[in-house]
Amino acid sequence: MKYCSKCGAQLADNAAACMSCGCSAAPTQTGPVGKLSTNRGLAKYIFLSLITFGIYGLVVMSAVSTDINVIAGRYDGKKTMHFCLVFFIFAGLTLGIVPLVWYHRLSNRIGDELNRRGIAYPFSAGTYWGWSILGSLIVVGPFVYIHKLLKAMNLLAADYNVKG
Repeated sequence: MKYCSKCGAQLADNAAACMSCGCSAAPTQTGPVGKLSTNRGLAKYIFLSLITFGIYGLVVMSAVSTDINVIAGRYDGKKTMHFCLVFFIFAGLTLGIVPLVWYHRLSNRIGDELNRRGIAYPFSAGTYWGWSILGSLIVVGPFVYIHKLLKAMNLLAADYNVKG
């Protein structure tokens, strides 16, 4: 099974061009170069973050920022800033404004990539603002957002591992 290197559409084995986008070099991509992690989960995230004093949470969010660049970068031409740069440098300099904007853009980018790949999972910036920000009033909202974020990234990584 082959996939277009430009738009990711499925191709016939003998196709000379992609039927979706017309790319003539379409049959070059047969899968990803490396495998991305698909085992992110909320319970693991909370437990390991607690016993490592938050270091595991930083590692997971750093991986999310790196993985979305690998998965979506060639299609949308964007680059998500690394989480450690946001957390350690810009959060303090901007009194917490940059992390809000970063999560908003990350959530939108993940939602756009889910839609582009045809994965039926509702996720967007509205998920961030609804669950993480407004949901903090009911305490569990941010946990629901992290669960949805990790699930969305698992779905994207699994699709990427198959199609590239």
